[in-house]
Amino acid sequence: MQFETNKSEHYKRKDYCDNDKTKLFLSVVVPLFNEEESLEKLYSEICSSLEKIEGGVQLIFVDDASTDNSLSVIRKIAERDKRVHIIAFRRNYGQTAALQAGFDHVCGEVVITMDADLQNDPNDIETLLRKIDEGYDVVCGWRKKRKDKTLRKLFSMVANFLISWLTASTGQKVHDMGCTFRAYRKWIVKEMKLHGEMHRFIPALAALQGATVTEIEVNHRKRLYGKSKYGFERVFKVVLDLVTIRFFTTSATRPMYFFGKISAVLTCVGLMICGLVALLQLFFNSGFNVNSYLLILMMTAFIAVQFVVLGLLGEIIMRFYYESNDKTFYCTKDLS
Repeated sequence: MQFETNKSEHYKRKDYCDNDKTKLFLSVVVPLFNEEESLEKLYSEICSSLEKIEGGVQLIFVDDASTDNSLSVIRKIAERDKRVHIIAFRRNYGQTAALQAGFDHVCGEVVITMDADLQNDPNDIETLLRKIDEGYDVVCGWRKKRKDKTLRKLFSMVANFLISWLTASTGQKVHDMGCTFRAYRKWIVKEMKLHGEMHRFIPALAALQGATVTEIEVNHRKRLYGKSKYGFERVFKVVLDLVTIRFFTTSATRPMYFFGKISAVLTCVGLMICGLVALLQLFFNSGFNVNSYLLILMMTAFIAVQFVVLGLLGEIIMRFYYESNDKTFYCTKDLS
């Protein structure tokens, strides 16, 4: 079965789950971009790792508009294995969109995501599944002994520290947010919509929905073919997404608190500056122009009011979103 996107970011939804009489236990989602040399070996290793797994299995390869022969290789694999399904993008949308497309089409009760560059070891799939069996909803791979270049590992360490710090409010401690090798229960990926570069923050977003998150150390191998698709330009994107995720993990349902705190800080800073200038003028005759610090006070007060207005607009949008779509602020468990 093959899927192609239309020219927008919406995907043609063809639900083949209902037509399959065999209930699927596992779906493996593999986003890929220009990985033609590694795909046959990756497929072989995945198949070997799945031999011990009982229940139906589904393999979804999402081609992010590769410019090499990756799509042709996957098509040949799909011709000889009916478990393989293909989603082909018309243009490059990025890894987050590729994962979302895979999530839209998964049928298994458990979902595994992994990279196509052979750096993730498919033999660890069984280890992830054993952790899921312990009752966790999300199991993250931790590349404790990474085989990447030193500079990339350094940037990754800094990014993981910032992500962990900014998402600490979720109560989940994950060392390696950049690792795609993870296991999810189906309800997690079906209730999640990813945008931007948000695939890194799935554990934090899942924790907001009440999911139990853990991590295990996984084997990380040296890249054999091709080159890394991650450049330093992604650092800027990650920083912006961090601001977004911080907002969603702390104030998504109460934007007035978020913007109100900023407003209060700005007001206090303005008052402190004006008070300091006034004291210097009063006791030391520093010669400051009164109009100068009055202008500072007016500017900080004006900006503070703007943040209050942003908070009010955020409250209106948030309430309209939840009420018009009949959504709730909470998530409940399925007790069936």
